[in-house]
Formats: sequence, structure tokens, C-alpha cells
Amino acid sequence: MAVIPLVPIFHSFNRLFFDRTLTINQVPILKLKWSDNRLTTTAGFYKRIKINGTVQSEIILSKPVLENSKLQNIHSTLCHEMIHAWVDLVLNINEVHGTNFMTKMAQINSQQDYFKVTIKHDFPVLRKELKHVGVCLNCGDKYLYRKRMKNIACKKCCNLFYKGLWNKQCLIVFDN
Repeated sequence: MAVIPLVPIFHSFNRLFFDRTLTINQVPILKLKWSDNRLTTTAGFYKRIKINGTVQSEIILSKPVLENSKLQNIHSTLCHEMIHAWVDLVLNINEVHGTNFMTKMAQINSQQDYFKVTIKHDFPVLRKELKHVGVCLNCGDKYLYRKRMKNIACKKCCNLFYKGLWNKQCLIVFDN
């Protein structure tokens, strides 16, 4: 399925599940958009930023993950992110998947059976191969990464020897 317009679905869900609290005068209080082709590790996310004292929020759904997915997956993901927005913007509570989120998710799932809102989706997200091996200079443990990283340290050694603080003695280095 190709990407579909999100705003009509948003308005429908806002009316059905959120008592129109995510709009003012029928205008969404946050932005809705499909990602570019770089968002490949998650189906979507809600984000809130403060710029010059003004809160700006948006829901971004992953085009690469969802464009060939069933409509139910798009609905489930959008509704999941709308719950995050509702908890943040309407309830004004800072939580991720806390009590308010879980209660609203259960309520929505009990109101309909076309899609299921969950914490973690069960459709596939393709991940890049773990092809780079990093080695801790201190303990010699090896870790697999998708890409080479700079200035990262072995968490185990930092916790054990430096009270959890980053230390160059625990650097993880990569082979050529």
C-alpha cells in the first residue's frame, strides 16, 4: 500500500477516541507527516520540542516501514503516537508508556476491533546487519555494531571502574 493521507485518519481517531481534544477549531494541535526514507528502525514516533518558549509537537510515521504494510498497521501506529500526544499535550503529563497511556490504549482497543494498539508492534522492521566489531581497550570484550562509532566506551568497565562515567580507558575501538 502506498502512503496515505494521515490527516483524515487523525481527525477520525480524534473524534472517536480523544473527544476532539487534539484539535482547536478542527485544526490539529500538532504536525502530522510521513518520514523521509531515512526512518527505518521504528514505525513512528511522537516528538515535542520547545523553540523560543513555544511548544511544537509532531507525529512522524515511517514511510519505509509502513508504506507496504497493512492499513491496520498504519492505524495502530498513528493511534499509538496520538496517545503519546494526548498524554503530553492534553493531560500535560510526562510519561512514556505509563498508567495514562496504558489506560487509553486499553480503552481504544475495547472500543473497536479493526486494529490493536500495542506497546510494540508485531510487523517486521528491517534492521541493518551488525557488521562492525568493537573491542573494549580495557577488558577486551567484543560488541557488534551497525556502523563504526567514535568515542564510545564499554558500559561494563565504566560502571565497574569509573562510577558509571565515561572514561577513555574504556574506549571501544574498531578494526580497519
